[in-house]
Amino acid sequence: MTSEELKLTIEKALDEIRPFLQSDGGDISLVSIDNDKFVKVKLEGNCVGCSVNQMTLKSGVEMTIKKHAPQIEKVINID
Repeated sequence: MTSEELKLTIEKALDEIRPFLQSDGGDISLVSIDNDKFVKVKLEGNCVGCSVNQMTLKSGVEMTIKKHAPQIEKVINID
């Protein structure tokens, strides 16, 4: 998978989880993909100050991304 294909795959994964975040007044954007293994995202809106955003990141976002792109090792939220 090329870097561009990986980016499109991760965007597709984010599109899958985005409606759940938007229903709570939040959103997510892809910041970068490092070494084709580490994805940096930015939680936005109500997700920024939410006390469960780390759980959302791990059980929702990271799981969904890994389902689409198993080579991803970690998803990191940047503030």
